[in-house]
Amino acid sequence: MSDLALASVIKRFGDVAVLHGIDLEVHDGEMVVFVGPSGCGKSTLLRIIAGLEKASEGDILLDGRRVNDISAADRGLAMVFQSYALYPHMSVRQNLAFGLENSRMPRREVRQQIEEVARMLRIEPLLDRKPRQLSGGQRQRVAIGRAIVRRPGIFLLDEPLSNLDAELRVVMRSELAALHKRLQATMIYVTHDQVEAMTLADRIVVLKDGRIEQVGTPLELYNHPDNAFVAGFIGSPRMNFLEGRVAGVGGASVAVVLGPDDATRLDIPLDADDHGVRVDDRVSIGIRPHEIVLTEETGYPVTAEQVEQLGNETIVHTRAEDDTALLICLDGQHPIGEGDRLGLDLAHASLHLFDPQGCRLGGQVKAGRGVRPATEAAS
Repeated sequence: MSDLALASVIKRFGDVAVLHGIDLEVHDGEMVVFVGPSGCGKSTLLRIIAGLEKASEGDILLDGRRVNDISAADRGLAMVFQSYALYPHMSVRQNLAFGLENSRMPRREVRQQIEEVARMLRIEPLLDRKPRQLSGGQRQRVAIGRAIVRRPGIFLLDEPLSNLDAELRVVMRSELAALHKRLQATMIYVTHDQVEAMTLADRIVVLKDGRIEQVGTPLELYNHPDNAFVAGFIGSPRMNFLEGRVAGVGGASVAVVLGPDDATRLDIPLDADDHGVRVDDRVSIGIRPHEIVLTEETGYPVTAEQVEQLGNETIVHTRAEDDTALLICLDGQHPIGEGDRLGLDLAHASLHLFDPQGCRLGGQVKAGRGVRPATEAAS
């Protein structure tokens, strides 16, 4: 297998820059997932690694060797596309063998390679069928198999599951994870689906507007997002954000008041004394929907606007008095109706504090100490 390094990679189309100084290392045997919204540059970056696009500036290094001027065919990489890209007039066996035969591999060795990969992907009964006779999941297995038989240094996968239905995507995600474990292969996987990123990746690269926002393991990004964009993008459903004002600063904690009349006060301990927060600063507090609980006591007041009863959980779309929308995910079944007034207990949530530009304040944010009316907190 191989490792990869990108050094200050910039890509321009005419006068428009779409990648802005990308620096990244992918280690041997690692599964790295590029994730981000449409147009963030993740597929362009993958094509530059593959050699299908040329970087405007910067270096691409494979095993320490600069490959900027080496053609895609000579980089020793294999790419799996969203569209499968199978030859329709060839059987599955012929599709798998095509690249090997072009490299003049002996026929016996070609046959052995195909049989081995067919067993691994459970497509042995399909070898004599044409692509039109296969389901979407079977075609995807063949496309992956065609990459495996080449024994590449790195596998590049560009949204390979996006054409599959939801149930089959779950199955194929599991199969891809198992395949990566068996092959111990270096893989770079591009997707806009953060659930795929969380379930497949050793490390996730979050991109936005052609820049890397954060790199880390799935749980590092979930628990310690560098900014509000990463916090909102990683996690399903997405994080809630409440706008507030800093009412007090004491050592390694801050007090934030919320609501149109500063009616609710939230004490937030931080793990850093030098958190850069000042009284009267405007801030955002990030709270994940699954960490919010209901309380019969005084809590943050909201009104239920829509209720989704899923059996194992209840999802409630609510709106606060300052017109902020909040999503709540509750375990089990709850008799909540549209228009119900609810009180939210934020005391046990992991709270994330951000400045108006979306940068996280004070490092890792610990669990809050609770929500109280401002008048009670001041007494």
